[in-house]
Amino acid sequence: MKVTEHIAKAKGNTLFSFEIIPPVKGRSIQELYGNIDPLMEFNPPFIDVTTSREEYVYIDRDGLLDKKLTRMRPGTVGICASIKHKYDVDTIPHVLCGGFTKEETEYLLVDCHYLGIDNVMALRGDAMREEQYFEATKGGHKYANELVKQIQDLNCGKYLHEVIETDNCADFCIGVAGYPEKHLEAPSLKSDLKRLKQKVDAGADYVVTQMFFDNQKYFEFVDAAKDMGIDVPIIPGIKPIAVKRHLQLLPQVFRIDLPQDLIDALDDCTNNKAVRQVGIEWATKQSKELKEAGVPVLHYYSMGKSDNIKAIAKAVF
Repeated sequence: MKVTEHIAKAKGNTLFSFEIIPPVKGRSIQELYGNIDPLMEFNPPFIDVTTSREEYVYIDRDGLLDKKLTRMRPGTVGICASIKHKYDVDTIPHVLCGGFTKEETEYLLVDCHYLGIDNVMALRGDAMREEQYFEATKGGHKYANELVKQIQDLNCGKYLHEVIETDNCADFCIGVAGYPEKHLEAPSLKSDLKRLKQKVDAGADYVVTQMFFDNQKYFEFVDAAKDMGIDVPIIPGIKPIAVKRHLQLLPQVFRIDLPQDLIDALDDCTNNKAVRQVGIEWATKQSKELKEAGVPVLHYYSMGKSDNIKAIAKAVF
């Protein structure tokens, strides 16, 4: 079922969803199941599975270092199929511009269609570690709106090199990212909203926001998006802070601000157990206010252990 259909079926009730990352190569999928199992009692209608970019590794060959491209966390589509089969829940693979040619993207989408996957999240992706700025893969897309268009074309039977008349077209529901505090590369929030409008105009059906810690920024973002003519559901993304280094790491990596009350509470923590509790309490407060405001879905970035997400969900749902 499509995300938009899940939202419509909920008739105004706020849904619970979360996002996971594939395990590193060589790790068992059972570890992933162990983090999903405790969250299934909250009846998520869908689960997102991220896709990692390729990265360079250096292999020692007789004293000479050989530079090779690899993916440390492959298996997004396979994990989506496994979770869909095991839990009977919709899964959403993240599809990236970076690291993929248009042909590779088409093959991935065809696989998703065969597996009965109804939703995809279309993202540009981050720059590689060696890049100062994002560079498009040769033969790939430079912007997420171009990726959205390719997916929408496939929904209409338009493949890269031919148009196929068929009664078995894909019909993907397309999600895209939104940034309440603007994308780190955008010169202004207004210009970033114009980019979001381009993605929606290209065929995006819903938006999931980057994490934020001040709900007012989400509310203002939704209002600004509506003023821009963006009328698709905008799902807030919530990440509970779990370790003290998030105080420096999150603002540095994602260019987001933390409220002073949250900073003060984290500064008073003497260990990461206390930090984790503060993160749970703050995210619970955020979630209750957002749910009261009638957001369609509360989407949690679990990314690792799920005990904090479970504690929040128990208090909210």
